[in-house]
Amino acid sequence: MRIFDKVIRLYDENLPFVVYRKPKKNTVSSFFITDDKLHFTSNFKESGFVFAPFNANEKAILFPIEKSECLTEEIKIENINANENTFLVDETSKENHINIVEKTIDKINKSELKKVVISRKELVKISDFDLLEIYKKLLHNYKNAFVYCWFHPKVGLWFGATPETLLNIKNDDFKTMSLAGTQVDEGQIKPIWKSKELEEQQLVTDFIEDQLKDISTNLKINKTETIKAGNLLHLRTKVEGKLSEKSDLKSLIRALHPTPAVCGLPRNLAKDFILENENYDRSFYTGFLGELNLDKKSSLFVNLRCMAIKNKTAAIYIGGGITKDSNAKNEWQETVSKSKTMKKVL
Repeated sequence: MRIFDKVIRLYDENLPFVVYRKPKKNTVSSFFITDDKLHFTSNFKESGFVFAPFNANEKAILFPIEKSECLTEEIKIENINANENTFLVDETSKENHINIVEKTIDKINKSELKKVVISRKELVKISDFDLLEIYKKLLHNYKNAFVYCWFHPKVGLWFGATPETLLNIKNDDFKTMSLAGTQVDEGQIKPIWKSKELEEQQLVTDFIEDQLKDISTNLKINKTETIKAGNLLHLRTKVEGKLSEKSDLKSLIRALHPTPAVCGLPRNLAKDFILENENYDRSFYTGFLGELNLDKKSSLFVNLRCMAIKNKTAAIYIGGGITKDSNAKNEWQETVSKSKTMKKVL
């Protein structure tokens, strides 16, 4: 494939690129940059590919359309078996995560907080790193996800297979979703969701509705459904509407990001708690990425199920929503299940 050949060449030459496939599509698109200058956007009026961090106060990186060679190709990925190897988990990491989750539950019971998303970073050594093989495994195994490989020599190398759309907008018509609740897919015809997951999902949906009501019209909240993402099931509620005349893409992004599905409620309190207590930098994990203002359309995805690669070590990012009904050991196990999305392709 021409795109994959070019990916390897630019990576070898230490030049920026992104290659990505949208959910349920059979085409791969790309942005190839000819120099290593860093470009940013803060008003989201430019056109290109955006890569934004969790912390909305930090700058979003832009691959500008005018500085890029953009290619799209149809793909056929041969069946590449993912690994079922079990990676040993550091017991100290387990203990630390359980402790912070217990602290979070206690904080929720004693404050206005209703939900906080607590995450962790797990380091996995890679003995034989092959960029294209990892990306092809992601493409093959996660057909319902936004699957990407993003690189900038001044920032790093990221992979992801995210099931969550932040926003699709064409002209002023937008679609978004609330996504929360997780359980392992065991082939159930009709999964049973517990009150904890159902409440968590409703909190996210209510937040989105409240955030959008003043900047949009014709707001429609669809029925909640179960979706499959790799070996996991989630609850999803689709939301759509039209931007009001006084609003723009920036106001829409600021209203939605970070969503309670990756931050918590109330959002500012949850974000402060996360920044004070997680004890690591999320960087681009739980940020967002995607096409910005291409042919009057933007297609943005929340950066979940992702990892950063550096010095033959993968930093895998995983987390979960904590409410008053959470169980710390169960929450730890949920992060272990989520980590398999990336571990399977290493």
